[in-house]
Amino acid sequence: MKKLLIALALILSTVGATLYLSPTTLLATVQFTERQLAGLSVKQVQVGEFDVHYYEGGPKDAETILMIHGFGADKDNWLRFAKPLTSTYHVIALDLPGFGDSSKLDVSYDVGTQTERLAAFSKQLGLNKLHLIGNSMGGHIAALYAARYPEQVLSVALLDNAGITSPIKSEMFQRIERGEANPLLVNNAADFNNMLNFVFVKQPIIPDALKQHFAEKSIANRPLNEKIFSSLRDRYIPLEPELSKIQAPTLLLWGDQDRVLDISSIAVMQPLLKQSTVVVMKDCGHVPMLERPDETAAHYQAFLDSTKS
Repeated sequence: MKKLLIALALILSTVGATLYLSPTTLLATVQFTERQLAGLSVKQVQVGEFDVHYYEGGPKDAETILMIHGFGADKDNWLRFAKPLTSTYHVIALDLPGFGDSSKLDVSYDVGTQTERLAAFSKQLGLNKLHLIGNSMGGHIAALYAARYPEQVLSVALLDNAGITSPIKSEMFQRIERGEANPLLVNNAADFNNMLNFVFVKQPIIPDALKQHFAEKSIANRPLNEKIFSSLRDRYIPLEPELSKIQAPTLLLWGDQDRVLDISSIAVMQPLLKQSTVVVMKDCGHVPMLERPDETAAHYQAFLDSTKS
C-alpha cells in the first residue's frame, strides 16, 4: 500500500508539473518519477575515453539484465519495461557511447566497435554473467556480444534487431534506396512527428511541451546521428555468420507492423540459432518496449522463466 501511495503521489505531481514547469524541468520530473517507479538510480562510470551514464536497480546479488537501446535512442527507452523486472533481477540500462548523456567523441560508432565498448563497460562493472536484451541497433550489438563472448551470456533477447538482410525489404530501406530522406533523421518538428508515426503503430501519450523538447533535441543531434547511421552502413557486420556462435537461449521478438526493420528477418535468424523462441506482437511497431512496455516485459519474463526450466 505504501508503494502504491508513493506511486500515486509521483504521478499526480507529474501531471501537475505539465501545467507549470519548463520543458527541461518537466522532463527531469518525468524521468525522476519513472525511475522511482522502476526502482532505478542514475550512475556513471569512466570506460576508456568515454564517460558512460546508466541506470541501475534491483538486487545486486541477482542475475544481471543489461539493456541496450537502439539508434537515436537512450537508456530512458527501458524505464517502463524495467519496472516489473527490478524486484528479482539486477537491471542495468546504459547510454551507449555517442548517445544520451554518455560522451560524444569524434570516433566511429559502428556496431563492432560499440560491442567492444560494451564488453569494456561490463568488465568495468564486474559483470561476468549477463542476460542481454537489445532493440534495433542495440539488438545487433547484443547478438554480436553473445557471439563473441558466449561464456558471459546467460540469454539474449533481440527486439526488432538490425543486422539481417531480410527477405522483404523494410519500408525504411526502400525509401533510402529511392533517394528519399531517412525517416529516423529529424530536421524539424514535422519530421519528428513523422518519425514517431513511423516507428509506432500507436504513439505513447507525450505532453506537447515534452514533444517539442524531444523534437529540438533530435534536431540538434541530427549531424551526429547522420554520421553514426553512415558508420553503421559503411562498417556493417552481418549477423548471419555470427548467429550460430551464440550458445545461449535467444528470444526473437518483433512488432508485426515494424516499418524500420522487416519482420521477415525472423525467418533468416531462427534456423541459424541453437535455441530460439519467437514472439510476434500484433499491431505493434519498431519499439515494443516503448509502445507496449507491460506486454513486452511479460513476454520477456516468460522467456527468462523458460530458460530456467
